[in-house]
Amino acid sequence: MHNSAQTINCDLLVIGSGASGLATAVTAAHLGMKVIVLEKESVFGGTSAWSGGWLWVPRNPLAVEAGIVEDISGPTEYLKNELGAGFDEEKVRAFLENAPAMIDFFRRKTSLQFIDGNKVPDFHGKTSGSVLGGRSVCAAPFDGRRLGKELKRLRQPLDVISLWGMGIASGNDIKQFFNSTRSMSSFLYVTRRVLRHFKDLITHGQGTQLVNGNALVAGLAKSAFDKHVSIITSASVKQLNKNDVSITGATVEINGITQIIHATKGVVLACGGFPHDDLRKSVMFPHAPTGKEHVSAAPKTNTGDGIRLGESVGALFTKTLPSPAGWAPVSLVPKKNGEFAHFPHLIERGKPGIIAVNEQGKRFANEANSYNDFMGDLLRTAPHGVTPYAWLICDHRFIRRWGLGAVKPAPMPLCGHLQSGYLFKGKTIADLATAIGIQAQALEETVSTYNKFAERGEDPEFGRGDTPYNRVAGDADHTPNPCVAPIKDGPYYAVKIHPGSLGTFAGLETNAKAQVLDHNKQVIPGLFAVGNDMTSVMAGHYPSGGITLGPGMTFAYIAAHSANNRN
Repeated sequence: MHNSAQTINCDLLVIGSGASGLATAVTAAHLGMKVIVLEKESVFGGTSAWSGGWLWVPRNPLAVEAGIVEDISGPTEYLKNELGAGFDEEKVRAFLENAPAMIDFFRRKTSLQFIDGNKVPDFHGKTSGSVLGGRSVCAAPFDGRRLGKELKRLRQPLDVISLWGMGIASGNDIKQFFNSTRSMSSFLYVTRRVLRHFKDLITHGQGTQLVNGNALVAGLAKSAFDKHVSIITSASVKQLNKNDVSITGATVEINGITQIIHATKGVVLACGGFPHDDLRKSVMFPHAPTGKEHVSAAPKTNTGDGIRLGESVGALFTKTLPSPAGWAPVSLVPKKNGEFAHFPHLIERGKPGIIAVNEQGKRFANEANSYNDFMGDLLRTAPHGVTPYAWLICDHRFIRRWGLGAVKPAPMPLCGHLQSGYLFKGKTIADLATAIGIQAQALEETVSTYNKFAERGEDPEFGRGDTPYNRVAGDADHTPNPCVAPIKDGPYYAVKIHPGSLGTFAGLETNAKAQVLDHNKQVIPGLFAVGNDMTSVMAGHYPSGGITLGPGMTFAYIAAHSANNRN
């Protein structure tokens, strides 16, 4: 096979085209390396292109410019308290020291720009070392037309989250959409956005007002193309190649033709973890005995390729994290072809007037907590080997104001989702309970107890609205508690929640230089892992939004420098 294969030479080979892979490639190209990026799908961008595009980067330049200056001891203390036994001082220091430099590099040298998250609080406001803002950045909106013909190869926004394929950014953008039936200025704003989008569809066949993770990937890709990085799509890696000393490249299949790529500086694994590797999930996820019970919101082609490639050359896969994935509540949205889209519930749970109940009709969590904490609470209620489900419950006022999962708020219609079986409806709470298979009395008691306190803006059972993160997730205009309102204006609605994730935390063991380690904790020369292919520096914890992309792009920046320093 090798004799007939063509050999391609480069300095650095990156496998995977999400934010971490592309960030490695762009950094390496600026260091003077010839870089090839391989992507097995026909589009580039990976899970990152569907993400919110947020990065957790304490002490970042945008915060400093706004006067938010903190010593490295602040985020170090927070992580020490959050990670507990998983706190790895060397790796955490490498992240915290390099993250601001990484942002500075991309701002100054590339097409990727950022907006600040200076009012975005850490998830756990009661943990010592947490702050009210200044540790987050998000990709700035990006004009997709700047990608030219390469725009066609960019993974488009997740359809069930977008509006007619148009991404909507967090913050002011989504606020205008929520207020479009309540304010003339918001209505005009949304009208302009939508008209521009339809013009784009006619002119370009897709939207060009890129936001969130789509903007992040587009900015990275433009920067990569500007430095002559080759992004080869529809390329599957068959094996890693090595000599007696080092990993030397990979054997790949590109459009059905076998080729050998020789990489003098090494190979970087950036394939997005294992959210759709059923076999590994069945071993790692107690609630998913066959793996299929877990429904990740990541692209379905994230099947653990990078981790298997690493293991094939002796890399060590971490099995000991307290949580092997970043959990998220996911609903299954029926598609016309009989398949289901996976909708991650990240926004509406914090708004006032919604609760989540388990199969017994009882609340089990603070609904306004982070997606990881909320789903972790549900998983803890289930015996080992049992897959728990939940229901999000709201009234008519709520669903028309905020929507519910894939159901968009007014003026978008509800009927399609009711007909498809995604959305359930009941004239009364008892009717709704019957519709979703919950004991009516139990659900009525739960709603009644919740409402009694919600009238006063209180939630003594779960403390909803008690932390800064809760309150930011709520409705700032709703008093006295932005997260709590009664559920009383029928008809009533429900959507079923399944255990899911945004991505995985367990990956290949690496050192602080992003070099992959073997079973003896020794470096495998020439092999690096970034993003979700490396074990998260957060060690199975989720202290803040952006703790995947922030460390992902930081260790990408580190990996490129590590590779460049190889002889």
